[in-house]
Amino acid sequence: MGFFDKIFGKKEKESLDEGLQKTKENFFSKVSKAIAGKATVDEEVLDSLEDALVSADVGIDTTVQIIDRIEKRVAKDKYLNTSELNGILQQEIEATLVEASSNNAYAFDSALPNKPYVILVVGVNGVGKTTTIGKLAYNFKSAGKSVLLGASDTFRAAAVDQLTIWSERTGVPIIKQPMGSDPASVAFDTVQSAVSRNSEVVLIDTAGRLHNKAHLMEELSKIKRSIQKVMPDAPHEVLLVLDGSTGQNALEQARHFTATTDVTALAITKLDGTAKGGVVLAIANQFKIPVKFIGVGEKMEDLLVFNKHEFVQSLFSLKED
Repeated sequence: MGFFDKIFGKKEKESLDEGLQKTKENFFSKVSKAIAGKATVDEEVLDSLEDALVSADVGIDTTVQIIDRIEKRVAKDKYLNTSELNGILQQEIEATLVEASSNNAYAFDSALPNKPYVILVVGVNGVGKTTTIGKLAYNFKSAGKSVLLGASDTFRAAAVDQLTIWSERTGVPIIKQPMGSDPASVAFDTVQSAVSRNSEVVLIDTAGRLHNKAHLMEELSKIKRSIQKVMPDAPHEVLLVLDGSTGQNALEQARHFTATTDVTALAITKLDGTAKGGVVLAIANQFKIPVKFIGVGEKMEDLLVFNKHEFVQSLFSLKED
């Protein structure tokens, strides 16, 4: 597994384990109670396991899929003891993620398919969108790539100011215009500048409003058309940023954005501050969109490339204090 070893070194593994600790504590206390004193996996165990999954915000639909599969294995094997349950649960959770997406995660230092590689970042205000862009810029730059930021959220002065601060923190240049400027014009200038500078990665911020879906769709479509005047095959990725700590509300946001624009990848933030980390499974499974990045801490290094195998393994390795 050389490729994934490159993605997940010891430091990344430690960040993931620490960031998921609250989710693991919540989930495993309930799983432990579900199987306590039981010799075999029976209906009562499965009911308790279902409650544990739902309470970790895995979601009803995804939970039902997982439980159905375990029931089929119990019926097939006739006798299944509870000591085997953790291993089976890991397999079935990972299988759910495999169905949601192929293992298309990339390391920050791996070769990108296009140059410049244009990532359009969308999401509502407050989910950590600007912070995620800053962390992406830091990680790509640390991996030796030249990065350019585009401040296309021109509706809020704070958005441009925040992205400018991240530009200064990471030493990554930014293209911006005064507040109230046409967002599509900023996106056009950003990609045009990236081509002339020979930049490798372009990260474009967008406005995070959901109250008017028709306007949001129109605005994002206009930004895409402006980008395509410079690069017909761009943007190469539309990254939706969601706040994992909001649980089912993150699912609702995903529903809105996937209905209005062609989201190709997800970044789920703030997993370190919540016991609702199971929402990663719910979102990936329900929308069949790959989770590419997860935020598990405040440090710039705490935005990790998502690897479903490592994620599931971490969920099942509770660290004792």
